[in-house]
Amino acid sequence: MVVRIRLQRFGGRHLPFYRIVVADSRCKRDGRFIEKIGTYNPIPSRDNCKELTANSDRIQYWISCGAQPSDRVAWLFGKIGLLPPAPLRTSTNSFLPKEFLKKK
Repeated sequence: MVVRIRLQRFGGRHLPFYRIVVADSRCKRDGRFIEKIGTYNPIPSRDNCKELTANSDRIQYWISCGAQPSDRVAWLFGKIGLLPPAPLRTSTNSFLPKEFLKKK
C-alpha cells in the first residue's frame, strides 16, 4: 500500500480551497483519507498572501513512515522549509508540434 501526501479540493467553482491529507494512493482525489495534516488556500488575501497551514510534526512522521508527497505538495513543503526545494524541471520537446520536431 503506497501512502501519499496530497491535496484534497474543497470550495466552490473558481474558489478553490485544499486540505493537505495523507491517503492511500488508490483512493479518489476527494475520497477517503487517513489523516488531515494541513490546509492550503491559493486565493491571495487582501495583503496578497496565500495561506498555508501545516502540522510539521505529523508531516515529518508520515514522511519517515514512507509516505510520498505529490509534486505540488512537495513544492509547497519546499517553500516553507519542511522538505528540500524541489528541483527545477527541464523543458522537453513534448509541447512542440510533430512537424517541427521532424525538421530537426
